[in-house]
Amino acid sequence: MAVLRSFQWEKLGQLYKPKALCEKLQTHAANPLAIHLQDDVYRIFFSGRDAQNRSSVGFVDIDILTQSIQYMHPQPVFEYGAADSFFVHGVSIGCAHYVGGKTLILFMGWQCPPGEHWRGDIGVLLMENNNSMVLQSSVPYLSTDEIDPLSLSYPWVVKQPDNSFMMYYGSTLSWESPNGEMIHVINQASSSDGINWVKHGLAIPYSLGEAQAFSRPTVFVDKHGHHHMWFSYRSGLGTQYRIGYASSFDGRSWELALHQAGIDVANSGWDSEMIEYPFIFTHKGQIYMLYNGNGYGKTGFGLARLQTKSPLR
Repeated sequence: MAVLRSFQWEKLGQLYKPKALCEKLQTHAANPLAIHLQDDVYRIFFSGRDAQNRSSVGFVDIDILTQSIQYMHPQPVFEYGAADSFFVHGVSIGCAHYVGGKTLILFMGWQCPPGEHWRGDIGVLLMENNNSMVLQSSVPYLSTDEIDPLSLSYPWVVKQPDNSFMMYYGSTLSWESPNGEMIHVINQASSSDGINWVKHGLAIPYSLGEAQAFSRPTVFVDKHGHHHMWFSYRSGLGTQYRIGYASSFDGRSWELALHQAGIDVANSGWDSEMIEYPFIFTHKGQIYMLYNGNGYGKTGFGLARLQTKSPLR
């Protein structure tokens, strides 16, 4: 049985609206990931796109308290790959994973073969400093197998109290269902060293017509060790992405509570059609969420602050 909470997020507004910075960062600012620089300034990495919708990694530096842009980097810090790579059509950021004194950026690598379904694999970048990323291996970190038969997506890693690790990531079970929507779930894996992983299959329960296409899990562990996950999902009934919630006492057995997420689309504006790709982080005792709005990040990303007191601290 999981620990359930009621949450309320205060939207602080659109934090960054994409600008055409260069040929490979023309549109979108999807999958924001925040790394603290100094004081109230965070370097926020994102996936931007070129004219052919191939995504590369860029960043902006933002003071999250004044919500002011301090710096916009003019070029990608990591680009989509060559024709024979597992990220030939794009790089979508998952999370920052800290292990062995290194900062690893886990990502989803895209392949979109002509006339076929897209597929994804999970790769790893080494962040050498705050604006340089290097591919760790030309082969995927995690790929398809008997547990994940078709495609993988956005990973998130959590270090456990016993210094082991859990990973949550997307996995396609089927491209079709009775309502026409794919079945893309959140699976989980464990590791004793943060490098080698044992897959365990389904983490978050799914339900056709309610929540069956999940993406980009983000997890916060509170002072009691309870795990709280936000993610984006589609119902399969024609609605676009929304942000949902699940909880767990131990990070392994999860209970779905979609409508306790505490955040929804706005009545108008940049996040009125869809909200997706959440990223949770803490700053000066406050819990914040970065998230995307309309168009899968085409309108950029915004910031929200958790209003619920005490349960997560």
